[in-house]
Amino acid sequence: MTKSSISTDVAIIGAGPTGLFTAFECSMLKMACTLIDTLEHVGGQCSALYPEKPIYDIPAHPSITAQSLIDSLEKQIEPFSVPRLLSRTVVELKGEKGNFTLITHKGDEIHAKAVIIAAGAGAFGPNRPPLVDIELYEKSGNVHYYVRYSDQFIGKDIVIAGGGDSAVDWALALKDKASSISLVHRRDRFRAAPESLCRLDQAIAKGEIKKMVPYQLHQLHGEHGAMTQVDVISMDGEIQKLKADHLLAFFGLTTDLGPLQSWGLETVQGRIPVNQSTLQTNKEGIYAVGDIVQYPGKLKLILQGFSECAMAAHAIYSVVRPELALHFEHSTTLGIPK
Repeated sequence: MTKSSISTDVAIIGAGPTGLFTAFECSMLKMACTLIDTLEHVGGQCSALYPEKPIYDIPAHPSITAQSLIDSLEKQIEPFSVPRLLSRTVVELKGEKGNFTLITHKGDEIHAKAVIIAAGAGAFGPNRPPLVDIELYEKSGNVHYYVRYSDQFIGKDIVIAGGGDSAVDWALALKDKASSISLVHRRDRFRAAPESLCRLDQAIAKGEIKKMVPYQLHQLHGEHGAMTQVDVISMDGEIQKLKADHLLAFFGLTTDLGPLQSWGLETVQGRIPVNQSTLQTNKEGIYAVGDIVQYPGKLKLILQGFSECAMAAHAIYSVVRPELALHFEHSTTLGIPK
């Protein structure tokens, strides 16, 4: 998309699940909005990190994959034709309530009456293990920091490194697809849900997963950019050679609020305190929803983020339409605005 100049009622920073639902709530109140996101696609971490992972606490969905949730949210806002600026980072936010200007790193200008930040934990990236030539295997698609499509591992030899939920969950999820799975951790204790640890013990006992503890990643081997082996090393220097087509390294994510920290917004430990009833930040006309916000009783759950979207949209109406009174209506009577 070329450099744009857009005038809108509400600029929404972040196009993950809460950003998408914020667009729906604003559109239902007949407020024009524009989505802006640093990723090249909508969906945030749901699409980028775990699209095939099931989510169990979305109302009316006993189980739904992260990508299916995003697809449904996209379908929900389809009637409103919400503009979106993707692969864009907002580097400057200036102005005041009723008259904000946002500038992206590509030079786009978005003029908005109000702003809603739905940026999750901010920009994110993986913690990469310090291995020689790891960039070579990243480029060839043999090193992964998250799993988007599990079928790529069918019949493959996989080494999974890490001791948290991601490492354990993916070891269990892929054990029936992969040819072999070696789970590497520097300690004998894994930090995962008790039920997952129970299933892991059963899989190890059956020989479905090979547990390598206490070991750490040591060296990668391959031919012509294709991985063939991962060496791991124990605390006393013993090296084990593991056959491997792929390495899945789950050492957590680094998150960064980036330019947002220079906008005069109050932040506490990487999160934005808000008024619990309106979701407004310390700056009038700027609101925040989802995992990035902080207030007493806040839970980092998608479903709580969804309720915040509705509250913020209703609170923001007086900023966008100061001359009009908002009369609350249920969607069953309001219908989809034309």
